[in-house]
Amino acid sequence: MEKTWLKQYTEGVPHELDLDPAESLVDIFTNACNRHGGQIAYSSLGQSLTYRELDDLTARFATWLQTEAGLSRGDRVAIMMPNLLQYPVALFGILRAGMVIVNVNPLYTPRELEYQLIDSGARAIVLASMSAATLAEVIHETSVEHVVVTDVGDLFSLPRRLLVNFFVRYIKKMVPRYDIDSAVRLSSVLEVSPAGLRPEQLSGTDLAVLQYTGGTTGRAKGAMLSHGNLVANVRQLNAWFAKGIEDGKELIVTALPLYHVYALMCNCLCYLSHGGHNLLIIDPRDTSAFIREMKKYPFTAITGVNTLYQSLVNHPDLATVDFSALKVVSAGGMAVLDDTARQWAAVTRTVITEGYGLSETSPVITSNPHRLKEFRGSIGLPLPSTDVSLRDDDNCEVSVGESGELCVRGPQVMSGYWNNPDATAEVMTEDGFFKTGDIAVVDEQGYFYIVDRKKDMIIVSGFNVYPNEIENVLTMHPDIKEAACIGVRSDRGREVVKAFVALKAGSTIDAAQIREYCRENLAAYKVPKIIEFRAEMPKSAVGKILRRELRDKEG
Repeated sequence: MEKTWLKQYTEGVPHELDLDPAESLVDIFTNACNRHGGQIAYSSLGQSLTYRELDDLTARFATWLQTEAGLSRGDRVAIMMPNLLQYPVALFGILRAGMVIVNVNPLYTPRELEYQLIDSGARAIVLASMSAATLAEVIHETSVEHVVVTDVGDLFSLPRRLLVNFFVRYIKKMVPRYDIDSAVRLSSVLEVSPAGLRPEQLSGTDLAVLQYTGGTTGRAKGAMLSHGNLVANVRQLNAWFAKGIEDGKELIVTALPLYHVYALMCNCLCYLSHGGHNLLIIDPRDTSAFIREMKKYPFTAITGVNTLYQSLVNHPDLATVDFSALKVVSAGGMAVLDDTARQWAAVTRTVITEGYGLSETSPVITSNPHRLKEFRGSIGLPLPSTDVSLRDDDNCEVSVGESGELCVRGPQVMSGYWNNPDATAEVMTEDGFFKTGDIAVVDEQGYFYIVDRKKDMIIVSGFNVYPNEIENVLTMHPDIKEAACIGVRSDRGREVVKAFVALKAGSTIDAAQIREYCRENLAAYKVPKIIEFRAEMPKSAVGKILRRELRDKEG
């Protein structure tokens, strides 16, 4: 595909990057700690870690993994916790020990956790005590030999640690009892002297992270992300946002969970490489508390998904936040709806920069240019050193303006799925492109637009209907908070559109009124035939509405 998008690049953004194949994430980490030792790296609940402190703590944890735990280079170590200060300590400690991170959602059920630990072959796990009871149910079925348990306040000073842990344990009642024979406390692990650390000589080819992704069908698969994959995406994003990031002077709001590849890359790794300060938000669903935290800091960047931004703009206190320092507002994970972008701009006077990516691509493939004047509704342009091709079912490229499956090739694309060559073969083309499963179009300028997941497409009387379009219209209605659409079989056996709708508080609108509104904004065949009202939509850990769950319940 002709790279027409290169003409739209911001001045100074290179078309191709000169990447060092020997560079690892540990190199990026060490460089940041050396240059920004006294500056704050991470904050949470009023407590902070400087880069110098992070360097020391991660060295201690890496030493424990190599010596006391007796683990070896390449062994998998799982992390199962929300956005605590302990997360980056575990993350960079594992990497410095030459081992592989397995990110685990702390909200997983025992069944989901058991599968991921068995599939990855993890020999150790670091987890928040609130998840320990889940692990206790399945640990004897796994290869886990060592369990490191931590409480929310473990890295805090003693008086504050006792206060925070008391609050979490007894007031919010989040921490169940656990009984795991092999468990040790993180606080005791960090008493190990860092002098015994054996530095590992890592390169870009070494595996860094197993990022599990459910995809659209089947069981979760571990995307193998090498140090080279992740370093490449750091360099790509740093080049893309070069005019919006200044070394040692950035503070990014990190509300999305770090175990998700989006926040791991865009917040944890990219801003660390610039000596940035990550403000960790443990529970962004508590919007009032979230906004109170935002008001304490002159933040310069924030990342989120549409539902996160929507929850913020729906809260009256957002208008009391000072946005004068905000330069980068990033969104991904799901389509940003026009109404959400409009409301955000009205309150903050900033424009959401939408991008696109997947776990398999480290994750970012495309992004809109920095400092947009208005929201485009596009996922933007491919990053430097990234090839994108839109293809039909016969693997032939489609023309400009025609829809096709978005396929990508670049240094950020995974090497494959862990121990699953068949699944890898299914998503890779003979010429080395990864098939994303998303349907997109590209315009004459080279801007890409996602029309939907390939399997989410609804066929009504021979016409292709894309749920995103209907959802966008529905959520522009002043009485509708959230919406999701799927295809279901009618009594006549034909596929029709079903809409799930969550109304704003106090609304009395009914299904007939919603259908009439849709008829005013959509072709007749796109209007939902069935409307079901719901208080809330099923969502992933990062707030993405799960159409799959809605579809599965329809049978």
